[in-house]
Order: sequence, then structure tokens, then C-alpha cells
Amino acid sequence: MAGSILGSAVKRREDPRLVTGRGRYVDDVPAPGALHAAFARSPLPHAAIKGIDASAARALPGVVAVFTAADLGLRPRQAWGLIAEELARPPLAEEVVRFVGDALAVAIAETRAAAADAALAVEVDYEPRPVLATPEAAAADRATVLFPEHGSNLAFEVNTGNPEDGDPLAGAEVVVRRRLTNQRLAAVPMEGNAVLAVPEAGGLTIYASTQSPFQVRDAVADALGLAEDQVRCIAPDVGGGFGAKIAVYAEQVVVAAAAHRLGRAVKWIESRSEGMLAMNQGRGQVQEVELGARRDGTLIGLRARVTADAGAYPAQGAFLPLLTGQMASGPYRIPRIDFQARSYATNTTPTAAYRGAGRPEATALLERSLDLLAAELEMDPVELRRINLLRPEELPYTTPTYAAYDSGDYPAALGKALEMAGYGALREEQARRRQAGDRLLLGIGVCCYVEVTAAGSPTEFGSAEVDAEGRVTVGVGTASQGQGHETAFAMLAADRLGVPMKQVTVLEGDTGRVARGDGTQASRSLQLGGSAVVAACDLLLEQARALAGAKLEVAPEDLEAADGGLRVRGVPARAVSWAELAAAGLGAAEADAFGEPTYPYGCHLAVVEVDSETGQVRLRRHVAVDDCGTVLNPLLLEGQIQGGIAQGVAQALFEEVVYDADGNPRTASLLDYSVPTANELPDPETAHIETPTPNNPLGAKGAGESGTIGSTPAVWNAVIDALAHRGIRHLDMPLTPDRIWAALEGA
Repeated sequence: MAGSILGSAVKRREDPRLVTGRGRYVDDVPAPGALHAAFARSPLPHAAIKGIDASAARALPGVVAVFTAADLGLRPRQAWGLIAEELARPPLAEEVVRFVGDALAVAIAETRAAAADAALAVEVDYEPRPVLATPEAAAADRATVLFPEHGSNLAFEVNTGNPEDGDPLAGAEVVVRRRLTNQRLAAVPMEGNAVLAVPEAGGLTIYASTQSPFQVRDAVADALGLAEDQVRCIAPDVGGGFGAKIAVYAEQVVVAAAAHRLGRAVKWIESRSEGMLAMNQGRGQVQEVELGARRDGTLIGLRARVTADAGAYPAQGAFLPLLTGQMASGPYRIPRIDFQARSYATNTTPTAAYRGAGRPEATALLERSLDLLAAELEMDPVELRRINLLRPEELPYTTPTYAAYDSGDYPAALGKALEMAGYGALREEQARRRQAGDRLLLGIGVCCYVEVTAAGSPTEFGSAEVDAEGRVTVGVGTASQGQGHETAFAMLAADRLGVPMKQVTVLEGDTGRVARGDGTQASRSLQLGGSAVVAACDLLLEQARALAGAKLEVAPEDLEAADGGLRVRGVPARAVSWAELAAAGLGAAEADAFGEPTYPYGCHLAVVEVDSETGQVRLRRHVAVDDCGTVLNPLLLEGQIQGGIAQGVAQALFEEVVYDADGNPRTASLLDYSVPTANELPDPETAHIETPTPNNPLGAKGAGESGTIGSTPAVWNAVIDALAHRGIRHLDMPLTPDRIWAALEGA
């Protein structure tokens, strides 16, 4: 509406506090006299625990206690309801350790250094067992069963599509087949895991660096036998999560149990090297793909067999191939799909969500296969995509794998990206370079994607109230890790209630001040959390109109919110302020928003140069056109897209978690795990198409993961495109200089 703040480029009001060092993270929370925790962790990937001797550790100066599983008596807890209870992780390993970094004791001391020394002094008698370092090894006949009580290493299985229609490749004139690897990644947030547990009368307050404070509260209450209202979880400022902080960590429960047992505050701050071992990791799929088409490029069908790595304690990570299967059709018209995935337990760090959580794996699978098919057909990869993209008039559309696409114009996104990049001129430049034998090989890669957001958690809580000074406070069940929630939710409330943004306070990430919530994941915060805030404001406005109507002697429907209160339409002088309404008994309003998943989409185009003598890749340009539905604040959207692109490019070119055949991590620090800096990334060229979704009142689609989903395959395809005239059809990620150089030498 005219004069609305929505859609405006409003600067993040969190930033002045955060960039000047005035943020308050877990380690900044005042806790006088707090003890410190350090965990004794297994150096072996798989071994029976024959005995634990903590006597030397307990005797060290400053040590208050050393607890083992037997001391705390905490039962295993399955963190993901669709995975078998037999695969649940014990908070501290008691009989078996299952990966390097598995915690088996916790030392509590007066200082962090004393706790670390005590953790190192815990002596453990191990009996090594056979190691399964890959899901293929775990799936092999006669492989050691890591959980004998489960009877198998298979943790979760997905079968989706329409195989009942027959062979998906029947009638195909051309079929491409390829084994693709979507490698493991570490989340590497700026702030690692952190928890401070403070005993209070009858319960605990827990400060945690988490994406899901209500889940932490519930898990701790359940583990300690407390009522939910006896445990309060606060997520203060959180230095990044990227999905890795959705889960409730064993360490969080153990620290809470230690504080409860000792009656003193206990703090644990994860070190970077500890996080590289123990923080949940992402991706980890081996994909056997077959894609069939007619000679004219029309897609006939897709068959995919995915083997996924669930890690040592299968939970959310084992489930994520379900989303890979759901999104296997991409933005294309693929009549038949046969998708099967199996997730296996291995002797590696557990896997879980990482930015995109199953959807980037689907896009990479399909987009890489399309480029392979285009090469086989000797067709421009852009033309192949054009032929098969769903058209706007075909939406809404349900795919063979039961994704219900809502709205959009997929060809328009492709066309816009090609126009921005100058695609024809790029191909001409590539041809000239190849003819001249240029050392710098030019590659162009395209990715069209569609993803699903707000899946699996369809509701969120919001509240709104006004105090005696007319200030508005809104509560919401999400939890920010830097996305700009405070700005976004304040914009919505200010617009709905006709007050300045500075008059709005936003509460989230505190189970003691917000009634309920599902946290932040799956790019759900605006479409569900924002919708809940708007619904609560509308209920508050309804109450206020009734009060103001009686006071001003007008019909409630004749009142509008503006200028810090309610006024009679067309007669601005007849008004009542929010402060007056609060004094008249205006109560708080609460709402639960419900919404169907939404399906953002877009097209990314990458331009790379590959040094043919060294294998070094330089990303020269990255063009991104995305449709995230109604745009609330273009600055917030731009930040999400740019951050997502950085992480997607990182997977294509730099990042990979590596284990050797014996299950030992080879990338246990940032000396070995490569994370790009701004020096390795160009400024992305971005544009947005705005197609509102009918699936929530705001028309918003999630934006937090789109940049990652679109960028990885675009860069992957661009590098292979640069090498194609040298006879190289495919390389797995990451496309490191040594891998490229070896391929060029081999070619």
C-alpha cells in the first residue's frame, strides 16, 4: 500500500551493535564463578571401551569433577523421530566409541585450561574394532554392523517417483550414466558450539549457540527429568549456524547435567579444531545417475541410486536424501523418475543439515547430468534446458516425486541470466580463445534450480503487545543467526500497526519470553515467522479498533493504523494513540501461522578461467537471478543470496571433509580444510524476479539457501566446460588445482 515500509531497502538495525563488537554471544554472558567443561574424546574411529580411569584427571589442581556416562546416567536420545531408536547417540559413549571425536568423559574445572588438562589426563583402555569409513563400505556384504541391536548399517531408505509406470528410460534414444560425488562439508560457522548452564531455583537457564532453543529446552528437561517450565533456553547472538546448529548436541545435555549435579554454572566453548571433529557435517552422497532423452533433447526419464553417509549416529543426516528425491525433477518436465536412496551408519562425524539440506544435492545431480547429456547430444546446454523447462502456464505442477510447485516463470529466470551475462558474446570469446590456444581456458556454466522451503515444519508462533508508553513488542518462535530477523519482523509490525520501526522491540530465541516455536531452519523464518507476526498484529489491531471505536464513537472498520495509533479514515485529527489504548486495557495477541511449503527458483551462470599449466581456477563472474516471492527488504535478500553463493562456490572449488581408509580425519583444522575468502570470490551480479506464492499471507518464499543451491552446479559445470575441448567430460568436486592439473595431464 502507499507509504508502506515493506519492500524498502531498510538497513539492518542489528549491524551497528554487531560490527562494533557490542554483540552478546554465549561466551559474553556474565556468569561469575562459572566452571568450565572440556571433553575427553576418542582418538579412534571405532573401538570398544574396556575401561575408563579418571583418577589422575580428578587429582589435578582446579578440577572439580570428571564425569563419565556411568556417573551421569543419561540415556541415549534419538534426535530425529523417523530414525530407529537403536541408532540413538548416548550423551557420553559408554561401551563403544564410533568416530574420532566421540565424547566419553567431561572434565569440570575452575578454569578452561585446567579443564582441558583434565580431559587429556583421562585414561581409556580401547579395544579397536573394524572401521567403516565410507557408506559404500558400510553397505558391503558382510560389513561389520556398527549397531548390532539394529541388525544393519542401513539407517534410512527412500523410494520415490513413478517406477510403476515402467522403466523410466524406456523410449530414450540417448542415455547418459555417471557416478557423481557430492562431498562432505564442514559448516565452519564463525562461532562454534557453545553452552552455558546456570542452575536456578528448581531448574536451569541454558544459554546456547543454537538454531532451535525450544528443542534444546525440551531435550535437557527430558534428560534431567525436569518439567519444561523448569528449563529456560536462551539463544543470544549466534555467530552463524548454516543448519549445523539445528540439532541438540550431546555436549549441551552433558553440560546441563553437570551444572544441575554440581549446583554451579558450567560453560563449554567449542574450539575450532574440536568443532571440525564433533560438529555435525553436511552433504556426503554418492549418486549413480542415468538420464534419458530423445535426440531432440526432450527428457524421457531419470533413474538415480543414492548412497548417503549418515555418520556415526544416524539422525537428521540420514533423512535428508528424502528431500533430494523430492526435488530430483528440478524445474524440468521429466515424465518418469525412479529415485532410490539409502543412508548408512559409518565411523565418521554425524551428518545433518548444511545450507540447503538435501536440495543442493538434488540440483547438483540433475544439473551436472544435463550438461553431460548436452555434450552427448552435441547441443548447447542452455538450449537443452530451454526445451525442458516447465512453462508458467503449467504451474501449479506436481512432479513425479510429489513436489507441488506453486508459482513462477522458470524460462524468464534463464533468459534474464543469459541477458545479464551476455551469453552469446561469452561463447564467442571462448571459441576465439580455443582457436588461439590460450593458456587461460574459459568456461561457462549454467544451473536452473527449484527448491523447497519451510518443509517439515508448517507452523510458527507470533505475539504482539503494546506497553503503557505505546511501544510495541513482538515475539516470534524463530531464532536468528545473522539473517536480519530483528529488522524484518520490526518492519512487518511497524507497517501493520502504523508505528515507527524504532518503536518496535523484537523478542526471539528465548523460551522464557516466547511461548513456543520451531526455530530457524529450511528458510522458513519470514514465510512462517513473519506470517505469525502479521497475524498477531492483526489480532491486536482488531482489539484496538473495538476499543478506539468506542472511544471515538465510530465504527471499528472506519479506523486505520497510522501515526502511532488509530485514526478515523479521512479525519486524521480524530485519533487515539497506542499508549492510550494500552491504558484502556488493550491486551496481548498471540497467533500460530500455518503455511504450505514454497518453491523458490532461479538461474545462476558462472564464468571461470582455468590455467591450463597449473589447474588454478578463477571465478571471473557469477550471475544469479532468483525468485523468492514477495521481497520484504531487498538488502536482507541480497545478503542472503551473496552469502549463499559464497558457500556454494566453496563446495565447487575448495571445501571437502576427508577421512582416510582407517577413519582418521585428514581435514581436522583450517590448515587442511580450505575456506575461501573474499579474495577468491567476485562480486556477484544479482537480479530478482518477484512471483508471490499463494501458500502464505505474505507471498514470501524462502531465500536463505537459494544462493547455495544455484551456485555450486553452475561453477561445477563452468569448470568442466572450460576443460571439455581437452577431452575431459567430468571431474568430481572440489575442483582443486591438483585434480584439474592431473586430469589435463592425463588427457
